[in-house]
Amino acid sequence: MIEVYNLVKKYGAFTAVNDVSFTLPDGQVLGFLGPNGAGKTTVMKILTGFHFPSGGDALVNGVSVEDDPVAVKRLIGYLPEGVPLYGDLTVTEYLGFVAAARLIPPEKREGAVDAALDQCGLAGMSHRRIETLSKGYRQRTGLAQAIIHDPPILILDEPTTGLDPNQIIEIRGLIKELGKRKTVILSTHILQEVEAVCTQVLILNSGRIAAQGSPSQIAAGLRGGEIWTLTLKGGGEEEVRQGLRTLEAGFEGGVEVSELHAGDDGTVHAAFVVSGGDRGDSNTNAELIFDWAVSQNFKILEMSRKKTSLEDIFVKLTGSSSNDGVSNEN
Repeated sequence: MIEVYNLVKKYGAFTAVNDVSFTLPDGQVLGFLGPNGAGKTTVMKILTGFHFPSGGDALVNGVSVEDDPVAVKRLIGYLPEGVPLYGDLTVTEYLGFVAAARLIPPEKREGAVDAALDQCGLAGMSHRRIETLSKGYRQRTGLAQAIIHDPPILILDEPTTGLDPNQIIEIRGLIKELGKRKTVILSTHILQEVEAVCTQVLILNSGRIAAQGSPSQIAAGLRGGEIWTLTLKGGGEEEVRQGLRTLEAGFEGGVEVSELHAGDDGTVHAAFVVSGGDRGDSNTNAELIFDWAVSQNFKILEMSRKKTSLEDIFVKLTGSSSNDGVSNEN
């Protein structure tokens, strides 16, 4: 388990991290998001014992990063962005070197190397020199060095940067498998990666936590959830507006109308956000909306829904937009 309490990190007069607190239970995969300079890498360096906090504390399985950073390093496997690899070594030689640096007893090193090779799909590459490997296999080698001492916690900084789509899918699958047995913090600039891999999300902005929880929990907190669009017939614009007020009873979070206008063909187009009521069951939401339309004597000509995406959430919380998400500096 990772426990962070009121964490502060200052570099001179600049405050990179300001009063950050969160808890990550065992067996969770946390997606770490934020715009440039949000403080993500700083938090990760504190958690891995490379930086000391200016205030607050972070505990890794009950061990304070400030009181005993060496013990913390034993508990964590760290894959930094641009992991340093020695190209003139074979994969096995490199992992043997890492095993020795991790103080794995000599009689257990071969078994540790073999286990890491197997878990990361590198058995067929064990005698290849690292400089001859594709970028995807070099990333696998970086993951292998992070898990060679079988740590309970993994911290991965931009693990799929620069990979092609097939390699990204492979690495994501590997991270999901590792996440079944370990607690994982994943920092990435690809928002779709978080949605595909992570069970929890933490969004930093200007050194502070902007949101944390599962994507659905964050969306609900922002009155997100689902965006429904309907084309109705059987009533005018004002009748639909009044009718939508009766729909609120079916959703604990209410109904927030974002668009409502009448067409030239006698139809009314409505777009609205609903939250609560179904606790994530979209079929139940659809039934509630359909039954509501029938009760109001409206005919549904078109009906569609869109879930609030992580990108929508990120843009709303940070005030930044980007096609592929966020960078991971600081």
